[in-house]
Amino acid sequence: MKVIKTEPYIPENIDVLEVGPNRITIAVSPFESGYAITFAHPLRRLLLSSSVGYAAVALKIDGVSHEFDSIRGIIEDVAQFITNLKNIRFNIKDKANDSSVELSYSFKGPMVLSGKDLANEISDIVNPDIYLATINENFSLDFSLIVKKGIGYVPSETIRGETAEGYIPLDAYFTPVKKVVYEISNVLLEDNPNFEKLVFDIETDGQIKPIDAFRDAIAVMYKQMSVFGVDLNEVSAPNHSNDDSGELKVLFTPLDALNLSARCFNCLDRAGLKFIGELVAPAMQENDIKNIKNMGKKSYDEIAEKLQELGYPIGSELSDEVSALFNRRLAKLKA
Repeated sequence: MKVIKTEPYIPENIDVLEVGPNRITIAVSPFESGYAITFAHPLRRLLLSSSVGYAAVALKIDGVSHEFDSIRGIIEDVAQFITNLKNIRFNIKDKANDSSVELSYSFKGPMVLSGKDLANEISDIVNPDIYLATINENFSLDFSLIVKKGIGYVPSETIRGETAEGYIPLDAYFTPVKKVVYEISNVLLEDNPNFEKLVFDIETDGQIKPIDAFRDAIAVMYKQMSVFGVDLNEVSAPNHSNDDSGELKVLFTPLDALNLSARCFNCLDRAGLKFIGELVAPAMQENDIKNIKNMGKKSYDEIAEKLQELGYPIGSELSDEVSALFNRRLAKLKA
């Protein structure tokens, strides 16, 4: 006889295994059928979007005024030097004062400059073998970096307004989590084969330990869900206009909040698209997005996946009222 339950089974087993440098697996079981995916997907999203890391957000080079300039004494031009610099992963030592630091350097050639040369009393470099530049003989390369703590990806256009005079703003990719994948399989519990086992595979770049990133993601989830801790009886039922207002907030979410890849984000940015609603409110179809200049299949698939997760699959249509409200407010913003 099948037992009638009054509450779902709570998993009791959790195993953490270190499988490589900065990489672990976390296995949790047994979940009720369907529960593993309920927790797996949001935790993966939080690990990739909410893990805190460090990135250089601005660069100042003596004798250089912009990113398209050249430097007489090194092989690379400024643009290539910046590209190499973006690969450097910093780890600020003083955690009490790590929200923003300035790092200054002076190197005299001939030498090959790599990540390890940027380590000092303020910051460690977690990938010391990254190549930066080749400095010619009898030339000194003097530059300063602003390194900040943050989450997700922030394009240089966003940072530009906050950049000190003489500094070149940089695209900042803060996320220290390199990979998060999960697998769900069936396990047997008391003759029931329909329970589930969830296994996460998490890898970071070394700025943070994978287990700490996992703990932080769970803490973020708790904080986000705390909004439901209020007495719902005291919350008035929303009317139609409130629903519209909530949906408009989603539609006016900046595209950089989607944590798109740099290539995908830049493609949309160059097309003048700033908000999620601009991919939804005009009821853009598949070909409309694919025809955006430099839009490749990989970028299209990435956008389609993000919109699907938000509940706006490509080709879906908004209500006439919400669409009209969005377009009117967008027109005012761009006026």
